[in-house]
Amino acid sequence: MELKPALRALRQSCGAVASAVISRDGLVIAGDVPEGVSMETFSIMCATLLGAASTANSELRVGSPLHVTVESEDARMIVVGAGRKALIVTVIPKKADTGMALKKVSELAETIKMI
Repeated sequence: MELKPALRALRQSCGAVASAVISRDGLVIAGDVPEGVSMETFSIMCATLLGAASTANSELRVGSPLHVTVESEDARMIVVGAGRKALIVTVIPKKADTGMALKKVSELAETIKMI
């Protein structure tokens, strides 16, 4: 599966302004982000975000997080696990349909799990 076209398709299906597939330790696997974005910093921090949520859940002895959503004034970032080694992150405008974006990213995550 070609990941870059799949990430670009998130622009069409849910209005994503940035998307990436990264390893759980923060390495970039594929990305579709605006020019000027440090992919290295972005990917490391997204992996850290999901890792922190996993650690917090573990301390509470509840299941692993399925996704993490971060809201800002004008955007939402959704981070979804894609198997044991990868995760997908997408950033959508605040006015975009979060449910649709989560559905599309989760579908892509399921596909990546099988690779």
